[in-house]
Amino acid sequence: MAKVLHIFAHPGRGSSRINMAQWSAAQAVDGITSLDLYAIYPRYDIDIEVEQQRLLDHDLVLLQFPLFWYSAPALVKEWIDLTFEHGFAYGHDGDRLKGKSLMLALSAGGPQDAYNPEGYQHFPLRTFLTPFEQTARLCQMHFLPPYVQYGALRADPAPHAKGFATLLKALRDDRLDLPRAPEVLTHDTLPLIEGDPT
Repeated sequence: MAKVLHIFAHPGRGSSRINMAQWSAAQAVDGITSLDLYAIYPRYDIDIEVEQQRLLDHDLVLLQFPLFWYSAPALVKEWIDLTFEHGFAYGHDGDRLKGKSLMLALSAGGPQDAYNPEGYQHFPLRTFLTPFEQTARLCQMHFLPPYVQYGALRADPAPHAKGFATLLKALRDDRLDLPRAPEVLTHDTLPLIEGDPT
C-alpha cells in the first residue's frame, strides 16, 4: 500500500461546492493523510521541518486546489517554495524526494473544450501545469496525470467527489493503471486495474 499525503488548499473554501465535496469525500477514505493547508497556516507561517517530515513519511503527494490564473493559490506556491528546498528536494545532496510521486487534483472554471488550440484558453491544460511537472522532474519524482473537474462553477460536485474517493483508494492500493491513463483524469476516465474493489 502507498502512503498518500493529500493537501487541500483553497483560500475561499466556504464558497467552493466542488472542492469542499472533494475534501469531504477524502475524509471518508481510510489510510490517507489529509491536511487543509489554509486551516493549518492561515498566516503562511509554514513549519518547514514538520512539512518536510510529512513528505519523507509518504510515497505520494496529492495537491488539491482550484486553478487560479493558470497556477495554484499563493499558499501552495509558498509551501512548495519552502519545503522543496535546495539540499533537501534538489541540488547538492537534495534527493530526499527521489522516487516519490506528485499529483494534482484541480478544479477549473472553464469547460474542457476551452483547453485546446481552438478554445479560448488556447492551450491544453497540461501546458499550464508544466512548472509543477518540471518541479517533480527536478526533484526526481514521478509526475502523475492530474485529476480535474472542468466547468467547476456549474458542475454537479457529487460525481467528481465520488471519483476522487475512488482515485484516493486506487492510489493507496496501487490500483491506478498508469500506462492506460490519459493526459488528464476526470471522474469518468479513471483507468483502474481490473478487479478493483473500489
